[in-house]
Amino acid sequence: MPKSVWFLIIGMLVNTTGNSFLWPLNAIYMHDYLGKSLAMAGFVLMLNSAAGVLGNLLGGFLFDRIGGYKSIMLGILLTVASLIGLTIWHGWPHYVWFLTILGFSGGIVFPGMFALAGAAWPEGGRKAFNAIYLAQNLGVAVGPALAGIVADYQFDYVFVVNLAMYILFFFIALITFRGIDAESIALKNVVSESKRITNKAPFYALLILSSSSVLCWLAYSQWSATISSYTQDLGLGLKQYSLLWTINGLLIVVGQPLIAPLVRRWEHQLKRQLVFGITLIAASFGIVAFAGDFKMFAAAMVVLTFGEMFYTPALPTIANQLAPKGREGFYQGIINSAATAGRMIGPLFGGIMVDQFGMIALVSILVVIVLLGIFPCLIYDRPLLGDRHANNSEN
Repeated sequence: MPKSVWFLIIGMLVNTTGNSFLWPLNAIYMHDYLGKSLAMAGFVLMLNSAAGVLGNLLGGFLFDRIGGYKSIMLGILLTVASLIGLTIWHGWPHYVWFLTILGFSGGIVFPGMFALAGAAWPEGGRKAFNAIYLAQNLGVAVGPALAGIVADYQFDYVFVVNLAMYILFFFIALITFRGIDAESIALKNVVSESKRITNKAPFYALLILSSSSVLCWLAYSQWSATISSYTQDLGLGLKQYSLLWTINGLLIVVGQPLIAPLVRRWEHQLKRQLVFGITLIAASFGIVAFAGDFKMFAAAMVVLTFGEMFYTPALPTIANQLAPKGREGFYQGIINSAATAGRMIGPLFGGIMVDQFGMIALVSILVVIVLLGIFPCLIYDRPLLGDRHANNSEN
């Protein structure tokens, strides 16, 4: 693996660790410390995700125009500036303003990071992206664990440490990213690519599959929104809640050998991977409905993580299979946007449901919503079958 990829891995690890210092605790902070309703906390998290979508689009545009190094540095500088503000002013409504800016600036950084990884190691293929993905999950494992310890001592220090991590990331990027040549990478622009689609059948198939992603991520996002606050109501400390995310991140990294036999067996049966993953995700919310202590929430997180490990990687794989030649980036953008849409809707939906009907009612509905996600997975290829029949009739 080239040295430049290692620099990107280290940068992504520091970046994600900094990110995950804050995002699992956002709903808890707004609800328990700022005294806002879960519906309001969900609305703020929706703003954060929406800003992230805009940041991703701008990050891709800037990468095409000014290169990955400059676009990443711009995103980091905006993040550092907003974190300085958040460290000084983290009351209401300043928290909303700075959290929205953080979503936007963080969104700018990620497209450049992945594109630079591909540019730095083009012969590595998927290995470069897998390395960045691994760094992300290590950050998710480390960040919440440290954040829980810091927050238990003094919540204000969470903002200080988050800022320190991003200052470190700034210097890593400043010193090491400049030399990585990204001239050969051209990120796909979703808007322009959408105008070039001629054969609509694969695109329709992707949209059907994407609806499953929206449903599953709507439910998944509750873990950092309503469920986080629910654990506090039940008496779990911030340290224990943060440990749940450490379990998630570590299990994704070390649990690959455990799922490898089934993944190999179903290598060409991606529908089975999707359905099995969704079933596990739904089961995890069933466990949450009966959870009253840390052990039960940990069990739910383990089941959720195994479901995620089957379901999530299958989506980009199918998107890549559906994509016509030269449209791979656009199709990946669609499937990623579906997940972001679920994360946008989820916290607001969950907050309103909990405020009106309570947590058990929400969790019960989430089980149904997740299971509904199986249906699009079973029928997404119907447009392709219809297209083949039409072609056969013409011949």
